[in-house]
Amino acid sequence: MALMTSGEFAQASGLSRKALRLYDELGLLAPVRVDPQSGYRFYSPAQLERARLVAWLRRLGMPLAAIRTVSALPAAAAARQLAAYWDQVEAETAARRELASFLVGYLSGKDNEMTDDTREMLTIRYAVRSDIGLVRQDNEDAVYAGSRLLAVADGVGGHAAGEVASAAVIEALRPLDTQVPSGELLNALDHAVRRADGALHDLVAANPSLAGLGTTLTALLRSGSRLGLVHIGDTRAYLVRAGEIFQITRDHTVVQSLVDEGKITPDEAWSHPQRMMLLRALDGQHQHEPDLQFHEARAGDRYLLSSDGLHATVPAGEVARVLLAVADPEQAAAELITLAIDRGAPDNVTCIVADIVAASDPVTMAR
Repeated sequence: MALMTSGEFAQASGLSRKALRLYDELGLLAPVRVDPQSGYRFYSPAQLERARLVAWLRRLGMPLAAIRTVSALPAAAAARQLAAYWDQVEAETAARRELASFLVGYLSGKDNEMTDDTREMLTIRYAVRSDIGLVRQDNEDAVYAGSRLLAVADGVGGHAAGEVASAAVIEALRPLDTQVPSGELLNALDHAVRRADGALHDLVAANPSLAGLGTTLTALLRSGSRLGLVHIGDTRAYLVRAGEIFQITRDHTVVQSLVDEGKITPDEAWSHPQRMMLLRALDGQHQHEPDLQFHEARAGDRYLLSSDGLHATVPAGEVARVLLAVADPEQAAAELITLAIDRGAPDNVTCIVADIVAASDPVTMAR
């Protein structure tokens, strides 16, 4: 069978020559022959079906690492993987749609979708656990949980400094655990984080020995049925809804950026030597922007906020199993900590398990 030049193959497959070079580098679509003198790449017509599949998946917005996995599977297994990916896309799109709908109503002065009385029919039942782990000498995690505010921070900067940073940031957020108008959730969180970053700057200015301190942060702030989320670093938030679990934060790490670029797979990220290297954190120096999100809470939802001592140690499947199978938040949080301890707990581990419940339910009081 005659081979096709890269130009011919690009035209037949719908992929650009630049894309073909990238996919060759990533091991997605390697040419069958490369001329040793000219460097020209040649493809077999039998590769067209795989190339078209890659092109279609890219049009769906699937990350390159996921495409590499899906395109190597038998057709039936690939279909299942694609269905699971699209379910996640639709869940994320629904969350953005809710935010857009809220903002349209808010900006047009028609924010009347839900009365304050209706919003207050929901509350939070939560449990908190934090453990120093089996290796560290200090617990650099800090945590806060109240009826409206949930927050986890993981300090960095070594002995004492990390502990100081995480505690200072949690202290700066603590005043938010009060009634905040739903239209001001994201502004309130953004202002509190900037205030916290300023507090870290002042700490270092007053005590130069703390230079290099910093902290990650993931926090949820509730107003009725509306939730504001602020996130920076590699602490995480997960949402459990209708029997499915979604990670609703994105790690600000070197490894996550490599996954996003398709250079490594999520499985490879698990053991990557740079998996702990942060790209963004609160440190009082660099003014990194946090991620801000809006979510509509529903009765029956469950949220998990955790430091990386949990998800860097316990496989995602085990975390999901506990969140889906253990109804009581106290027991679920305790089991998650136990899983980390059983796997050596090389880092501090902290988690908040929070259930959204009807305030009128006598057995589901917020605590």
